[in-house]
Amino acid sequence: MIEVFEDIIQGTDEWLRVRAGIPTASRFADVMAKKGPRGGIPKGRAKYMRVLAGEVITGEPAPSYSNAHMARGTDREAEARDLYAVMRDVDPVQVGFIRNGHCGGSPDSLVGNAGMVEIKDAIPDIQIERLEAGTLPSEHKAQCMGNLMVADREWIDFVSHSRGLPPLIVRVYRDETYIKELAVAVAQFVEDLHEKIEWIRNYQPMKESA
Repeated sequence: MIEVFEDIIQGTDEWLRVRAGIPTASRFADVMAKKGPRGGIPKGRAKYMRVLAGEVITGEPAPSYSNAHMARGTDREAEARDLYAVMRDVDPVQVGFIRNGHCGGSPDSLVGNAGMVEIKDAIPDIQIERLEAGTLPSEHKAQCMGNLMVADREWIDFVSHSRGLPPLIVRVYRDETYIKELAVAVAQFVEDLHEKIEWIRNYQPMKESA
């Protein structure tokens, strides 16, 4: 069942609470991380699982990480969305969060009945590199495909914005093979998360030997 939280503003305490304890599209790259040739759990996946386990057990959302670049991107998101709306002649609809079963996502806007938008602000040299490539950056594939999976939509427009430079707009359609792989990875992650939560709840501190 898909739940759309339209009135929640991304980044607020309410937004943090509604997404607490479940894997979300912005971290699906960590969810999909595979073991290296020497084995072991990927560090990003393990840390993300600990964060979510902590949220479930304590009932408190983990603090939201931000840096200067992320703050700038948030400030300029509206500018990029307005530019996109004019260039594509569409009316993007902002939503706070979308939940689908045991996972969720926060797309930057929905478009019509089939589309959505993911906006990224880039520093100039990264933007120029993206313009040269003209494709969806690989580091954002898991998030974009994840949002399509969560919202059950057909396409997503990836918008890379850098003030003073041309925007990059790439329309990406569902990759069903990739989405199936992602769904399996998310389900396994959730199963592992539940096991981690049970382990923590049953944890017994060591006692000093006599």
